[in-house]
Amino acid sequence: MIHQISSSICLPNAASVQPSQISYTSSKSDARTKIGYHTKIPRRTHLESLQSGYLFPEISKQEAKHAQNNPHAKIIRLGIGDTTEPIPDIITSAMAKQVYSLSTVQGYSGYGPEQGNKEIRKAIAETFYQDMGVKENEVFVSDGAQCDISRIQILLESSLSAAVQDPSFPAYVDSSVIFGRAGNFQAETNKFRDIVYMKCGPENDFFPDLSATPRTDVIFFCSPNNPTGSAASKQQLKKLVEFAKANGSLIIYDSAYATYITDDSPKSIFEIPEAKEVAIEVSSFSKFAGFTGVRLGWTVVPEELLYSNGYPVIKDFNRIVCTCFNGASNIAQAGGLACLTAEGYKALRTAVGHYMENAKILVDTFASLGRKVYGGKNAPYIWVHFPGLSSWEVFSQILKKTDIVTIPGIGFGPGGEEYIRVSSFGHRESILEASRRLRKFL
Repeated sequence: MIHQISSSICLPNAASVQPSQISYTSSKSDARTKIGYHTKIPRRTHLESLQSGYLFPEISKQEAKHAQNNPHAKIIRLGIGDTTEPIPDIITSAMAKQVYSLSTVQGYSGYGPEQGNKEIRKAIAETFYQDMGVKENEVFVSDGAQCDISRIQILLESSLSAAVQDPSFPAYVDSSVIFGRAGNFQAETNKFRDIVYMKCGPENDFFPDLSATPRTDVIFFCSPNNPTGSAASKQQLKKLVEFAKANGSLIIYDSAYATYITDDSPKSIFEIPEAKEVAIEVSSFSKFAGFTGVRLGWTVVPEELLYSNGYPVIKDFNRIVCTCFNGASNIAQAGGLACLTAEGYKALRTAVGHYMENAKILVDTFASLGRKVYGGKNAPYIWVHFPGLSSWEVFSQILKKTDIVTIPGIGFGPGGEEYIRVSSFGHRESILEASRRLRKFL
């Protein structure tokens, strides 16, 4: 049976509970016999609207099931986009120095500024936004881009409408569901009623047809895109900014993969004139610095960005950060600052180059098998087309025949059906072995 899933925000790990020990009842589920004590607190309605399990834990479940059924299989993981190469010594040394200093009277520090230490905010502004007019006080350092996506959602009224690229990273839709702006899920279309899905496929160069896109209050946009690996051109982003200005919309721009861009595509929305009036940019150290487990990111909220009443959005975001967050780890920030030194940044470019060489190997492999392949040029993801086939079926067959984990495209939205996403994060020997298996069995 092919599983059709839509993703949801994953819940924290909890103690395992046997089905016989607990029951769940709600207005949207079948009533079951109450067992044991229940509070009188109703479940939040919007959480009931979340569909199935969050995509990546669901993939992990399928992998675990395959491993259990095939105990001798040597599984290659090209699914979840987790980095594999070691963090350069110059960066880990900076974190270690920070750790050891905490054991001294002179070096100990407790809470830091919720917005991030001044030094790293300044370094981020100068490294990534040079000549774009972004000031250090507009940079908010965080524990990662995905966390900031939800903090930004707190800014926005539940009544506001939203648009997403289709396909796109699941967190944009799922956080919109949780905050009450998605409406009911429509199983027949695999979409939420009140979200506009902007089709981004090869037929329109992976950029939405804005002339056919209805106005929404919020536009989530990721470039280079996860999962398709496509980066928007300067002309395309100029159209997006003009579209947002004409409609009075807000762009939430995710640039987490910007350091992988190899051509002249913009690395920031703020390369576009007037973007500071309509956009917030979210980014991360995770994929370019190997900080997926260290956790460090940032968000830029321009002073020029104003609500309809003229009040600066940055003031509200600052209040939310101060209320909901106590600041990024000072150890992680020390590592982030080391990433942005000339020597640290050069070392990181080596790792990025490694992943992009992996991408080329995988692109060439699927192309040799007669598949239409996209991505792999400006992002560490390869987007492979299997016309007429269910993406979950393709995922299952590849796992069964080759012991390789990929991601079914439908998990990124209805526009991802017939595709799989393949990650180039991996050690070179694993990528080469994956190439051999794919050429042999597909």
